[in-house]
Amino acid sequence: MKKLLMTIVLTALSTGSVCEAQTVVPQACEQSIVVPNATGRYLWLPIEESAPEGKVQVITSGILQAEHNVRMAREKVDYYVPLDLQPFRQQGVLKVCVQNVPTGSICFSRLSQNDDTQFALKDEPYRPLYHHAPLRGWMNDPNGMFYMPGTDGQGTWNLCYQYNPYGSMWGNMHWGASTTSDLVHWQSQPIALAPDVWGTIFSGSAVIDHEGTAGFGEGAVVAIYTTSRPTPFGADVQAQCIAYSTDGGRSFTKYEHNPVITSDKRDFRDPKVFWNADIKRWNLILAAGQEMEIYSSPNLREWTFESRFGSEYGAHGGVWECPDLMRLPVRGTGEQKWMLICNINPGGPFGGSATQYFVGQFDGHRFICESQPEVTKWMDYGKDHYATVTFDNAPRGRRVAIAWMSNWQYANEVPTRQFRSANSIARDLFLFRDGTETFCGVNPAEEMLALRGKPAKQLTEACEVVVSLKGTSEITLANAKGEEVVMKYDDKARTFSMDRRKSGETAFSEAFPCVTTAPTHGKMRELRIFIDRCSVEAFDGEGRMAMTNLVFPTEPYKTIRLTGKAKATVYPLSL
Repeated sequence: MKKLLMTIVLTALSTGSVCEAQTVVPQACEQSIVVPNATGRYLWLPIEESAPEGKVQVITSGILQAEHNVRMAREKVDYYVPLDLQPFRQQGVLKVCVQNVPTGSICFSRLSQNDDTQFALKDEPYRPLYHHAPLRGWMNDPNGMFYMPGTDGQGTWNLCYQYNPYGSMWGNMHWGASTTSDLVHWQSQPIALAPDVWGTIFSGSAVIDHEGTAGFGEGAVVAIYTTSRPTPFGADVQAQCIAYSTDGGRSFTKYEHNPVITSDKRDFRDPKVFWNADIKRWNLILAAGQEMEIYSSPNLREWTFESRFGSEYGAHGGVWECPDLMRLPVRGTGEQKWMLICNINPGGPFGGSATQYFVGQFDGHRFICESQPEVTKWMDYGKDHYATVTFDNAPRGRRVAIAWMSNWQYANEVPTRQFRSANSIARDLFLFRDGTETFCGVNPAEEMLALRGKPAKQLTEACEVVVSLKGTSEITLANAKGEEVVMKYDDKARTFSMDRRKSGETAFSEAFPCVTTAPTHGKMRELRIFIDRCSVEAFDGEGRMAMTNLVFPTEPYKTIRLTGKAKATVYPLSL
């Protein structure tokens, strides 16, 4: 420990508790616990996941600066989360108040303060080795994704995400942030956006404003996001706000005239913005109940409503969320069409959340779907693929997508502890024709090929398996405990399925054990399977089918069994 420079005193009162930055212990304390090393940036909060939520408030000079719902440990400590004190240190006398937690709770004797970001961090068996995941806390939808070119030719992919820094269950929504140069090796960055007077920070997007149309400078990064705050009447108010960055996305300043779009709708969120060169304006699409609304703007600050889409199209088993709208090439034709991504929860093909999409034309004002209203198309036929959106400004015109790799049916219950949820591997999107319809094609991002090591004889925790198929085949991933994932390709029916009912830990949710089945849109000749500690992602070699499923084996899968004329090559991934 460093020399004590300031004393932080925790006072446990019958009505709550106060952790107060001052130089003396208040005499009125019923209990007081000195937390040393006041120069430490982080106050580590002990969490008990099954405990009711308390309130942790940060107060400077009598002004409430932040308030979070935190499951402070009462009887046992499951893990720790950091409360970053640095942003508040220059604002006067600092108080951290803990409310609605019993006086005798264990959390008051287990607080710690230091600068160690690795404090009490454990290597959990289901922490992915090459999928993006937060170091601690809860993550869901990917947000604010953009590619920033580098002066040396090596650019940076920026990924924000729905984030709860104060526990591994949904709540306290911030934008967490990570960066990567290769879509595989991720570095955690400081929180990009934190709650404010307008509410918590829900999903949204970010763009590079190359021409400086918003007035924040040429090349500024502009994020647009939903804020959500409760009202005395029970329903949340959701509005769209913007923030800008002049340092490449490392830090954001919120626009002083927020919000920029408002509505009286209850579900009004997840704005996706892009520059439309056809009309020389920005377009924005957001989810409003069970349809999408489209807007346009010359400057990202003033928005004009253009049209709605979706009231009679596709699946409507739940709320529509997290849209995206893009123009894609149709493979083998030389033409391009527009695709509108629409995530839905619930209402997925196998229960819970999933990603549907629509193909058609867009003129900057209205989206026209080319399919009949009753036609529903799914981007991924697994159980764990949701909130799919793409990066802005990707190089060479690529459309690179990432999804949240979980399902709202059990996302809060999966058997991880310090963190919950990971993202899918990055994927390149395109369109292809099958009969009279146009479908979304999905290929693993080209960066995944660079990870292949020399072929191995057995599976590893992080590997890609390439299976050559000649007719109907069955592929089984198994371990010594009899846990297995069984995949079947039916050449006659042109279907592919994955059975995870015996894949390992499944009892945490009745909705988890299942078989998922996908159309292959033609004969499948090659299958690419990506295995990580807690996931299996399968892709048709030509990109016409994708299936993403979580698995929680109690020990890694080591063997692969094949039937039919299938042959498999295992490539350990060099990480």
